[in-house]
Amino acid sequence: MKVAFLGLGVMGFPMAGHLAAKGHDVTVFNRTAAKAKLWTAKHQGRVAATAREAAVGAAVVFACVGADNDVRQVTQGPDGAFAGMARGTVFADHTTASAEVARELAAEAGAHGIAFLDAPVSGGQTGAENARLTVMVGGDPAAFDRAKPAMDCYGRAVTLMGPVGAGQLTKMVNQICIAGLVQGLAEGLAFAQRAGLDGELVLDVIAKGAAQSWQMENRGKTMLAGTFDFGFAVDWMRKDLGICMAEARRNGAFLPVTALIDQFYAEVQAAGGRRWDTSSLIHRLRR
Repeated sequence: MKVAFLGLGVMGFPMAGHLAAKGHDVTVFNRTAAKAKLWTAKHQGRVAATAREAAVGAAVVFACVGADNDVRQVTQGPDGAFAGMARGTVFADHTTASAEVARELAAEAGAHGIAFLDAPVSGGQTGAENARLTVMVGGDPAAFDRAKPAMDCYGRAVTLMGPVGAGQLTKMVNQICIAGLVQGLAEGLAFAQRAGLDGELVLDVIAKGAAQSWQMENRGKTMLAGTFDFGFAVDWMRKDLGICMAEARRNGAFLPVTALIDQFYAEVQAAGGRRWDTSSLIHRLRR
């Protein structure tokens, strides 16, 4: 199908590439034009000068940008995607943003006859590059059915979670769980090293039992080595945890561990780790 992709960062760049590789007719837009030119040097597709231009004629427009206001910027106004989309088309937002902005933009899209899906992803840069993302979607089932074949190009699991906002709420659960897992893993590995154990041997053993997790399998050994360059930065995790805690204040959920780990990430930022990946929590335990 004819699609547009807005936002070519570490996630969007490979996601748009998978769409092109699977034969979709892709037009891309990025606010830094050089990245869009780099994308077309590697993939079959076109570059648009504005989000509106990219959206013209597209059956589905995808976005993967930074935060709430970035989504507003690429959707609203005379140069925004909504201005270029036809009635009956679908806008699918892969940004990790608030459920509030998803509902706000869904209402605006609906006024234009456009269906809106909030569809944040999990799996990080590696998942995006290898087409192994988990996609959590909120929105109308008919719109989901229209967009899912394209999302299957980069998603190993693409699931409709409920109405608009449900995708973002599910991603919040994901980030809350990850924060606790990474902190637990960091503490365990730091303890093992202090106790004089062979950290890699410990990982090999406990990964065969109840302590096993994706974080352990994919980040345990690099945490031991102090290597933190795997794409999903501490700055972005703090943004995500901020969204989680703001939503918790609205719905009354109690997130004491999440709030504490958010402050641990603030310490990592202060130590110069703003662009380190989230497994860098172990760094603060080694001082």
